[in-house]
Amino acid sequence: MKYDKFVHGKIDEFKQWYDIDGNIINASDGGVIFADGKYWWYGMKLQPLPVGKGGIGGQVTRVGVVMYSSIDLYNWKYEGVILNTSNDPNNELFAPVRFERPKIVYNAQTKKFVLWCHFVKSPGDHGFTPGTAEAGVAVCDTVNGTYEWLGTTRPVCENSLVRDFSMYKDKDGAAYIIFDRELLQEGATSFSYDTNPVKADRCIYVVKLSDDYLSCSNEYIRVEAGFWREAAAIVEQNGYYFMFTSGLTGWRTNPALYLRSKSLLGEWEIVGDPCVNDVTRTTFETQSTFIFPVHGKEGQFIIMLERHNTQNFEECSYIWLPIMFPTKDTMAVAYHEEWSLADYFTIK
Repeated sequence: MKYDKFVHGKIDEFKQWYDIDGNIINASDGGVIFADGKYWWYGMKLQPLPVGKGGIGGQVTRVGVVMYSSIDLYNWKYEGVILNTSNDPNNELFAPVRFERPKIVYNAQTKKFVLWCHFVKSPGDHGFTPGTAEAGVAVCDTVNGTYEWLGTTRPVCENSLVRDFSMYKDKDGAAYIIFDRELLQEGATSFSYDTNPVKADRCIYVVKLSDDYLSCSNEYIRVEAGFWREAAAIVEQNGYYFMFTSGLTGWRTNPALYLRSKSLLGEWEIVGDPCVNDVTRTTFETQSTFIFPVHGKEGQFIIMLERHNTQNFEECSYIWLPIMFPTKDTMAVAYHEEWSLADYFTIK
């Protein structure tokens, strides 16, 4: 199948995206990086639908992080697995695990590609014990090679639980991880998405990485405006950083909210819902994943969103939409059942 545009369908349907060999693209909650004259799309390969269990358990991987390549953003070639799980029960990466929301940036000083993710050890269930709420890092000499796993950490402090994860490389070359940090109150062992956030302190944090991007520095901020938010995705334009976020409702969709700041480590303020005509108030039945620039096109950015198919995680829908900047200090996103890059500055 060959595409000449992004085709998403109606907001209430799951429409799959196929690679050039006719296979469904399976790269959940990943990102896109431009390198060596191509776009590289990567994400966690979700496992097959368990027999008799609906989608339950399909949100983990037995394979790892996979990658696709493209020259036009529409048509993608499968490149293979870049970060593998293990069959060894004594290995930290023993499958099934979660390399959840992986992100890759290039370090011009070390000439290495660095991948960070939210890591959950086997059997891949989020938790509060060691191995169930970590930040993991891997590195590679080439964008599409086999990444070497370097291990895990808990940024800020050891009892800092890592949840939804993102990454951002600034124009000065500094890199940051952005994640939903959870800190349970004393005596609490769990919390519910359906209750008020009284049992856990969950808030977005921005942490600057070391110069080689392989560890966390002591420079970080708690984004007070990001309390009880997750799925952060950042873009910079017109001197402002904009952070697209989701509320905490588990797999259920909810209204997006975006924040604004003049500095990544500065004070962030709530602006509002960036979604135009989102009549269902569900972020078009999606959740944010990542924002990347269109190569060679000044001011053009695409937000990657995902329509999670909880009945079969292999068949999630990848919704990529153009970001608009109605004024210097605002951003907006509108849904399009289909669109092309040629239409970027004319669609509304």
